[in-house]
Amino acid sequence: MKFLYKKNAILTILLILFSAHSFSQNTIHYPSKPIRLIIPYAPGGSTSSIGRIYAQKLSEAWGHNILLENIPGGNTIIGSQVLVRAPADGYTLLLITNSHTVNPLLIKNLPYDTIRDFTSVSPISRSEYMLGIHPSVPTNNLKDFINLAKEKPNQLNSATVGTGTVQHLVHELFCNMAGLKIVQIPYKGGGPAMLDLIGGQVQMSFNILNNLSPHVKIKKVRGLALAGEVRNQALPEMPTFAEAGMPGFLASNWFAVMAPAGTPQEIIQKINTEIKKIHLMSDVKDILNKQGIEPFWLNTQQLDALIRSDLDKYAKIIKISKISITP
Repeated sequence: MKFLYKKNAILTILLILFSAHSFSQNTIHYPSKPIRLIIPYAPGGSTSSIGRIYAQKLSEAWGHNILLENIPGGNTIIGSQVLVRAPADGYTLLLITNSHTVNPLLIKNLPYDTIRDFTSVSPISRSEYMLGIHPSVPTNNLKDFINLAKEKPNQLNSATVGTGTVQHLVHELFCNMAGLKIVQIPYKGGGPAMLDLIGGQVQMSFNILNNLSPHVKIKKVRGLALAGEVRNQALPEMPTFAEAGMPGFLASNWFAVMAPAGTPQEIIQKINTEIKKIHLMSDVKDILNKQGIEPFWLNTQQLDALIRSDLDKYAKIIKISKISITP
């Protein structure tokens, strides 16, 4: 009996050592096959185009294809659920926006936990929100627009891509900070919302810089202020909200890579480090900056903090504005 016990103990130790060695080898040689990058939106949007840039660079660096897979639906929930169910081996990743932090605040019974079921890998870029108005609105600066809106409560309309979206929450944050009552008009997509802003059916809209700047440049939309800390070289004449007289108003749309919970930290760190290298490439910076998009890198702990900060910020806006979504 003692002999059998010792034999089993030795076999157990050898199995543990073999497993640890195999795990270490798999981590060291990561990646050894193509990687699946889930885009939880329909093809053709900014998330897909940004994902394509980084997928190409990662493929070139590692010698293995990064395969983009668009899985739209449920305000990113369907694609996110696919990631959560995938093996935690670094071969399935998800490209999220900060809609990821809004869903748990407004949608009951999510099929996953926004914090517990994901591992932060790295942000890749961000674009600040800008306030755009139709040229028929008789004002040329933020201060005058706020005064006009105060004189006409509930008479101005603002286009968003849907109730409970980040764009809607940015609108509510602005109204709360400025003490305004502006009617939110939810659309089913960015295209129809932009068309109605350009056509004058709505008087204003918040949108990220890379979506609004082409229309501002040809004077179809009048830009009033950018919700970033500094001006953007894509529209250098556009003042920040602080410069325009409203300090503290900051809002951006960021993009980040996530992995399933439990993915080895060695793999997470390898991806994070490679993304940081991509940020420093001049061709990547040029492509993004021309669109008003900023390469944006944080370590994994800082990305965790950003997600928790957004959860707290948007929770307060939702509570103050009494926003809810009817299933």
